[in-house]
Amino acid sequence: MSVEVNWLGVILAAVAAMVIGFVWYSRGVFGNTWMELAGLNDAKMKKGMAGPMVATVISVLLTSWTLAMLAFMANAFFKHSFMMDSVETALWVWLGISATTLVIHNSFEQKPWKLTAMNAANRLVSLLAMGFVIGLFKP
Repeated sequence: MSVEVNWLGVILAAVAAMVIGFVWYSRGVFGNTWMELAGLNDAKMKKGMAGPMVATVISVLLTSWTLAMLAFMANAFFKHSFMMDSVETALWVWLGISATTLVIHNSFEQKPWKLTAMNAANRLVSLLAMGFVIGLFKP
């Protein structure tokens, strides 16, 4: 069996995650609180935006592609609708990998729990949206 992905779905899922992140961390939503909890200010943000943005685009594309591959394998095994398997896979990836990694690192780095919860919730919403978009584009 070869794993197949729909590249349009992968790219659109990555775009969806980027849009969610842009809105989530905007000043009108959680941006001000996030900056305060993360110890950032306008000067730090303006000085070092290029590197994190490039890293984000690459990371989100890799996450989207990986999620699409896992969704394909889950669908081949469970044989539910591709949409259901894509969204459910996104949920398990969030719970078993993303959220737990954030909790571990933020605990040892002694970051505020509010920051951990805010970032984990962003990852949940982003991954579920990615799973939904990928579910729309079955290979």
